Amino acid sequence: MAEAMTIAIVDDEEDMRQSISQWLSLSGYNTETFASATEALSALSADYKGIVISDIKMPGMDGMAFLKRLMSMDSALPVILITGHGDVPMAVEAMQVGAYDFLEKPFDPERMADLARRATHARRLTLDNRQLRRELSDGTVLLRKLVGSSPVMERLREDILDLAQADGHVLIDGETGTGKTLVAAALHACGPRQGKKFLTISCAAYEEDELTSHLFGPPPEGTALPMVEQARGGTLCLEDIEALPASLQARLLSLINDREPAGESLPVRVIAICSNQDPEVRSEDLLRSDLYYRLAAMSIKPPPLRQRGEDILTLFNRFSETFAEEYGCDAPEVSAKEAAQLLQAPWPGNVRQLINLAERAVLQNRRGSGSITSLLMSDNSEIQHSLVTEGKPLKEYVEAFERMLIDNTMRRHRGSIASVMEELSLPRRTLNEKMAKYGLSRSDYL
Repeated sequence: MAEAMTIAIVDDEEDMRQSISQWLSLSGYNTETFASATEALSALSADYKGIVISDIKMPGMDGMAFLKRLMSMDSALPVILITGHGDVPMAVEAMQVGAYDFLEKPFDPERMADLARRATHARRLTLDNRQLRRELSDGTVLLRKLVGSSPVMERLREDILDLAQADGHVLIDGETGTGKTLVAAALHACGPRQGKKFLTISCAAYEEDELTSHLFGPPPEGTALPMVEQARGGTLCLEDIEALPASLQARLLSLINDREPAGESLPVRVIAICSNQDPEVRSEDLLRSDLYYRLAAMSIKPPPLRQRGEDILTLFNRFSETFAEEYGCDAPEVSAKEAAQLLQAPWPGNVRQLINLAERAVLQNRRGSGSITSLLMSDNSEIQHSLVTEGKPLKEYVEAFERMLIDNTMRRHRGSIASVMEELSLPRRTLNEKMAKYGLSRSDYL
């Protein structure tokens, strides 16, 4: 669920502050009011999760001086100014300084609500983009997104850290839906190019001429440089590398063979993602051999979901909770039988398929009908067949379900050990031992 935006209302007249606040509150916004620009500045900061509505004519610091201070703090913060009829030229000047828009007294409350809606939408996009840029430059954040405590995921995170520091070209191979693009971003963010450009393009999304223009130039209208130049010093991520036309494979090979003087880093690090959908075709058969072996000198392969054991239940719980919050309902309870079935399913669509299943399970639970089993059975005949014919050791099912049960209960009680002990009828020592065994920490739930 998107975080609610707040509207800061700044006006020296209390009646005006309260009437604006009341109207916007009725329109569904959170508001906070300030009697002066100075008071507001003490509460506002860069990345403020909202917008500002301010009068222009105020004693002390007026709206224009207030706007200039806000723009120096965060030039993308939407500020809507309220002006009297004689102050329209000043309001126009304010727009040139950076104001989002202005309202002339007496203003239509519906017009104000519409402006607030558009401004908060713009603000949310700005903050989301900033957060994304931070995540792309923060390796620890990206590694945390690779959820899972299974041995294959532990090894994947170690491989990412090793290859990130090596700073060479990388080929990422693996099944669809395993998180290859996230791995590419983590390779960039965990290495010496952290904070530099990370550009991504799908080789399957464009015709040859357009792809040539994007990658090598001349760049499309409105773009100053082709991507190989924009990415200089940083990373160029090529998704669906197998779709790269032969002529461009030759140009890419020339690019990655280009070396800086001895002792200096590569001009552009290339991370290629192979999205081969045919298990009968080897990835090396999809590219010219010299390019393949140049890229695959360093390679990494995210594991398919079916190999990740109890991570499946952990991920299902996380996704279910997220969707339950978004749809304003409870997440579905997973029975022992359903847990075993989730572990048994072959997951041809991997994590992407699990996300889809979790959302449908939440929507189904909101209606009060259906089961996780029915959703699994309806996915496709391959899953239906595996639920009937495949199995794993009983101990593996029991431990996975036990871990999920403790994890769910700890989340529900926000880390209250006493409440978890009571609900699960476990003595303190037994609960501590099981949490240690499954790598669960109380601090994660507080």
